[in-house]
Amino acid sequence: MAYEFIKVDREGPVTVITLNRPDVMNALHSPAHFEMDEALNAFAADPDQWVGIITGAGERAFSAGNDLKHQAGGGGMASPKSGFAGLTSRFDLDKPLIAAVNGVAMGGGFEIALACDIIIAAEGAVFALPEPRVGLAALAGGLHRLPRAIGVKRAMGMILTGRRVSAKEGEDLGFVNEVVPAAELMTAARRWAATIGELSPMSIRASKQAVMRGLDEPSLEAAITGQNKYPAIAALFRSEDFKEGPMAFAQKRAPQWKGR
Repeated sequence: MAYEFIKVDREGPVTVITLNRPDVMNALHSPAHFEMDEALNAFAADPDQWVGIITGAGERAFSAGNDLKHQAGGGGMASPKSGFAGLTSRFDLDKPLIAAVNGVAMGGGFEIALACDIIIAAEGAVFALPEPRVGLAALAGGLHRLPRAIGVKRAMGMILTGRRVSAKEGEDLGFVNEVVPAAELMTAARRWAATIGELSPMSIRASKQAVMRGLDEPSLEAAITGQNKYPAIAALFRSEDFKEGPMAFAQKRAPQWKGR
């Protein structure tokens, strides 16, 4: 499918989605949200796509978040049920997503990155939730995901000041997984995707679902005792991969994952 505000490339089992509004630092408006929703729906439904990477076009920005000029000019800001960028309220995506942050990740842009499972940042990347500076609040998940990622006190230090955080500080705080030179960003993101791709996609989906659902359980005991009821874990137990992994190990060969 052809898109106007994003680009989608499939590289073997990896889907690369590029926010493609570099003239406005990849800020998103309503049409872009719905394009992202369609692209992520397609990624989720395609059995041959195992890992996703989200990045931004150009060198300046991953995403500056909400397109405030579009909003101020009377443009509609409708978004799909899946949330900002078709992602921030998407709670049923068990395939892993990597954010390759190539510059500014502000407001909704930071919330997109936080909604991904892994964040790889270029050395010059900058993160912030500056919504209070313009009379708004980070209601697309940032106020909830950031404390879960780095702890309440450190998150409050960012949220209540709207301050900018460098890629290195983001790594120190714990929400960035790796910082690399800008020229190496996509190479690093693809390296992470390839490493994930060496593993059973059924196991990866079961693991992600268990982590995310387990965090919402009232206790560690409830998370452990309840995990076998999760759909992705039940699917793992029924899968060809569940048989292939031990067989390949016993035969001392590389497994041939099917993702089913």
